[in-house]
Amino acid sequence: MSIVHWVSRGRHVRLPAMKKDYFGEEVAESYDDGGPMFSPEVLGETIDFLAALTGDGAALEFGIGTGRVALPLAQRGVRVHGIDLSEAMVAKLRRKPGAEQAAATIGDFATTRVEGTFSLVFLVFNTICNLTTQDDQVACFQNAADHLEPGGCFVIEVGTPDLQRLSPGELFYPFEVSPDHIGLDEYDVANQGLVSHHLWPEGDAWHKSSIPFRYVWPAELDLMARLAGMRLRERWQDWDRSPFTSESRKHVSVWERAG
Repeated sequence: MSIVHWVSRGRHVRLPAMKKDYFGEEVAESYDDGGPMFSPEVLGETIDFLAALTGDGAALEFGIGTGRVALPLAQRGVRVHGIDLSEAMVAKLRRKPGAEQAAATIGDFATTRVEGTFSLVFLVFNTICNLTTQDDQVACFQNAADHLEPGGCFVIEVGTPDLQRLSPGELFYPFEVSPDHIGLDEYDVANQGLVSHHLWPEGDAWHKSSIPFRYVWPAELDLMARLAGMRLRERWQDWDRSPFTSESRKHVSVWERAG
């Protein structure tokens, strides 16, 4: 985590710098507008997978956002808590019916602790990549392990790095080009960096939003898990437990904390 300095009575004190929140009011307002991740098919399989792993215990979501997954999981009878940096996203969650079933804490999920232990910690829809340094991603695994009961599981859903789409020396990949939206991914291959640029028209002007990510390989995640005292239990291509292969565009991975 980055560090800032301030002076107190002649002493320099090192404090953690607050991470920038890229999911403010504008993003929160339109986040639930739709898309494949909100389809009953996707959500149904996601909830089935997570509920089965949770069993009779409780679940903790890193990056709870507006409650896309947490609320239907809570409706299954699972006790759910969540952590999220964005006050705007959590505010939208708290306005939804049934929000009282899912507690939420504002904070950086790489380091923020909540009371109790859980049989499941989960982090879905590429959210691990919102942690833009390897140190933060390692800290996230340790934070998950610290919240887990012995034998509990940590689940991540994340895309596999898509570098095969890039020609040699190319830095940009357009993932959507339409009259209403232009999306470009900008790669920093040497540092596993990725910035998603979004441009959209409003009136006579184009507006731009850019969000940084750090893409991460499955083997690297497995090593982070080992450092935190967890081992890989299973890895699938998707929530339907289809096999993970070299052609898979994403994976759902489950690590188990040692007993």
